[in-house]
Amino acid sequence: MLLCGAFIAGMVFGSPYMARNIQEELHRTKPDYVVYVPRSMDGSTFDTGNEHFLVFDGPDGKLKAVWTQSTFEGQPDQRIVFSESPDEGRTWTPPRVIAGPVPSAKGNMASWGFPMVTKSGRIYVIYNKHIGVNDVFTHTTGLMAGIYSDDGGKTWSSEQIIPMRRSKWDHPDKNIPANWIVWQKPERLSEGKYFVGFTRWVSSAVRHPPPVNHWTACESVVEFMRFENLDEDPEVKDIRISWYACDDAALRVGFPGHPEVSVVQEPSIVSLPDGRLFAVMRTARGSPYYSVSKDQGRTWSQPDVLRYRDDGEPLLHPCSPCPIYAIGGGKYIILFHNHDGHFQNFGPFDTLYHRRPIYIALGEYRQGARQPIWFSQPKFFMDNDGVPLGYGKGRADLAMYSSLTIRHGNIVLWYPDRKFFLLGKRITPEFLSDLRVPEG
Repeated sequence: MLLCGAFIAGMVFGSPYMARNIQEELHRTKPDYVVYVPRSMDGSTFDTGNEHFLVFDGPDGKLKAVWTQSTFEGQPDQRIVFSESPDEGRTWTPPRVIAGPVPSAKGNMASWGFPMVTKSGRIYVIYNKHIGVNDVFTHTTGLMAGIYSDDGGKTWSSEQIIPMRRSKWDHPDKNIPANWIVWQKPERLSEGKYFVGFTRWVSSAVRHPPPVNHWTACESVVEFMRFENLDEDPEVKDIRISWYACDDAALRVGFPGHPEVSVVQEPSIVSLPDGRLFAVMRTARGSPYYSVSKDQGRTWSQPDVLRYRDDGEPLLHPCSPCPIYAIGGGKYIILFHNHDGHFQNFGPFDTLYHRRPIYIALGEYRQGARQPIWFSQPKFFMDNDGVPLGYGKGRADLAMYSSLTIRHGNIVLWYPDRKFFLLGKRITPEFLSDLRVPEG
């Protein structure tokens, strides 16, 4: 157990009771790595919200990370921070704010940053920049902004804006930015270029009325973007993006009982051995959905429910992140909750509490199958026992706003626990060895 943050937690909380309490909470998911432990539980240190945790390989061989930090999700001090590890995740540098307000400042929040490293070693971090105009949610309405570093993250350029393609799903007033989130790290999935999917929340000016007064009933679609000239190391404002699955071609999945209201979000993408791309997305229908692209992400199939195999049972999962990752050798893993939102005493709208525990299923490619990746039965991976933690009443979710690294044969899932702790957990061959995928 490489719990480098454990001694920190015992020092920053005043009373011995609080120190023991935070230590107990820190270990609930049995992490192998501790990246960040907030310095308070009451929000007084402005760091009790930590999410969208993206760990990546730096150009200097070090692990690096960016994440969205705040007092609590959506608060006006939301910002992008950066940290790095010189020793394969055992220890991490204190996070530095690289975009957005520096506490205790508030306003012009920066959210949902994602990294890309060019062939020369330049690190770009692109993010949603709030400009004081709200449409759907404060932390999703924003311009596309970015910065870069040519020295491994020691110093960063000034912020610049990348023009975004306007969509039929955006507000008709061009002064109101789009509502968008990139959730996972872009990867070189499309003709050697960085490619990623994103959620575009439908503007309140053009969406259908939500059938239920809850965020999971707000209309959303999935689109994709490819970064065309990143390896030329352009200024941020000169980054060229190709936009795919736009307007009527955007991926949509109807809300239960209201097919006209699309609720589909947070695509996670892997390459298939035959060159196609496979995307998994969260929905409000009690299961993830998937789509396939035959042309490097330019066009996509109609989304369909994700099953264990063709004509098999659907995977069960509420409206929560469900990432799929390639782990080498033609194998994949998917992380999900293994219930449809009805869990213990909670229902589909109790998203702060029912987004747990975490199960893993092993996936393998099946040539000629309608659904090209088939899955093993699920295996329990971790849980936090549903104990609320953090600012205000806290939250109990174990939603996978996560990332994966594979280095020297070591597979590590990097994840937020209750959007409070930032942790890492190994996924070993031994853990996966008893999972069997149905044959074709």
